Amino acid sequence: MKSISAVFLVVASLCVPLPSMGGEAVPTDADRVLQKRAIELEENLRCLVCQNQTIADSNAELAQDLRRQVREQIAQGRTDAEIVAYMVQRYGDFVLYKPPVKATTLLLWFGPGLLLLAGGLALFRNVRTRAGKRAAPPELTSEEHARASSLLGGGPGKDSA
Repeated sequence: MKSISAVFLVVASLCVPLPSMGGEAVPTDADRVLQKRAIELEENLRCLVCQNQTIADSNAELAQDLRRQVREQIAQGRTDAEIVAYMVQRYGDFVLYKPPVKATTLLLWFGPGLLLLAGGLALFRNVRTRAGKRAAPPELTSEEHARASSLLGGGPGKDSA
């Protein structure tokens, strides 16, 4: 009987959820408005280790930490602007999925257009230069005219049979 009760205690203790195995603490789950607000914020913040993913989409450890920070700050009563400012202060403008247009991000915003414009100008210039370099064929000498006429059958070297 003692062995059955010992086995039962072992099985029962394995069924009890352990705090160390708990998932991410999400303080906003109870309130749907706060949950929606957290998701909107997370969709506007970039994962710093992923390629072109928001922290809402990423499964990276850093993204999970950033989501946790956002939710903790929401639970502390901070506004969206305060949370975004905190993230920008800590990680720079790169953390924003849509960074603002300012002196440090001008190349990011206008670089692709400038490269496209430069490529178009280079192509135009190259085509124009090549068109200008095409020289007119040189004039034929009288001997060359005579030979060409004879080859074409209308000149002095043609035999009449």
